[in-house]
Amino acid sequence: MAGPKPGEDGAWYVYKCDAGGTRDALYRPPVWIPEGPQDDGGPRVSPAGLAEQARGQLRLPSPEIKASPAEQQLVTLPTWLWLERGAWRKASATASVPGVSVTAVARPTSVVWSMGDGGSKVCHGPGTSYRPSEASKARPNPKRPSPDCGYTYRSSSAGQPDDAYRVSATVHWSVTWSGAGQSGVFPGLTTTSAAAFRVAESQAVNTDDE
Repeated sequence: MAGPKPGEDGAWYVYKCDAGGTRDALYRPPVWIPEGPQDDGGPRVSPAGLAEQARGQLRLPSPEIKASPAEQQLVTLPTWLWLERGAWRKASATASVPGVSVTAVARPTSVVWSMGDGGSKVCHGPGTSYRPSEASKARPNPKRPSPDCGYTYRSSSAGQPDDAYRVSATVHWSVTWSGAGQSGVFPGLTTTSAAAFRVAESQAVNTDDE
């Protein structure tokens, strides 16, 4: 573990995590936190140092990929893409020492879908799950695209490894912190999941409706 720099004032502390609204009673190994500026009350723990510790304790959920059609995609037929909404929520972690508490909060902002055929899609939410009633109240229409997150393949996955496209969904998170009368912004974080999509050529069928 990192210790003090030569001549640096500070102290060893233990901290605890508060992730997803459930307090974790597990205390981690002691960490060295340098003192902040002094005032009439004496030395203070650096809120920014605590914020770093809180950020390191964030536990972000992995995105769970969903799509419709579920079993196999079809060329030129819109594919609906979405993530489980339970994973599209903020996550927080708190680092505390006597008299000082700092919380880091991560919020999902967008998801980048890499579709395996060279194309991609950026969605600013988890996407809409496909239900016939949402696609069309009167009559289900499989050609109707997703209202907020979808993709249309133009070529089949035949010839790819396992005859499937390798698809990934990368969620981007903004991370902020606040506590002890201060606040700040950290560089963003990402979480990624992968899936395999088989895409087949659709077969046209001519009908005579006379």
